[in-house]
Amino acid sequence: MGRTVLAVIAGLLAMAVVVFAVEALGHRLYPLPPGIDLDDPASVQSMVDAMPLAAKLLVVLGWALGSFVGAHIAVRLTPAHRRGAALSIGVAMVVLVAINASMIPHPLWMTALGLLLPIPLALSALRMAGRARA
Repeated sequence: MGRTVLAVIAGLLAMAVVVFAVEALGHRLYPLPPGIDLDDPASVQSMVDAMPLAAKLLVVLGWALGSFVGAHIAVRLTPAHRRGAALSIGVAMVVLVAINASMIPHPLWMTALGLLLPIPLALSALRMAGRARA
C-alpha cells in the first residue's frame, strides 16, 4: 500500500509539471494583457473573454495531458492497486479543475471538458500501461 501511495504522489507531481509546462507554453504564446489585475474579478473575466481559442484549448490540453501522464506514471510505479492509482489522479484533476473554475470564470465548454476528460484519460493511461507491461 505504501508503494501505491508513493506512486500516486509521483503521479500527482508529474501531473502538476505537465499542467504547468503546457500553461507556461500558453502564456509564452499568448501573454497576459498589460495592466491586468488578477485580484479584480471583472479584469480577470475580460481577460478570459479576450483569450484566443487556441489559448483556451491549451489550458484544456494541459488538464487532459496532465491527467493522462500523471496516471500513467502512477500506474507504472505501483505493482498493486493500479486502477485506484489511476483513478486517484483523474479525480484529483477533476477536483482541481472545479476549484479553478470556481475562482476563474472559464467558458462553460472549458469547464465541462475539464470535468469530463480527466477520469477517462486516466483510465486510458491504465490500459496503455497494462499493454506496455504485457
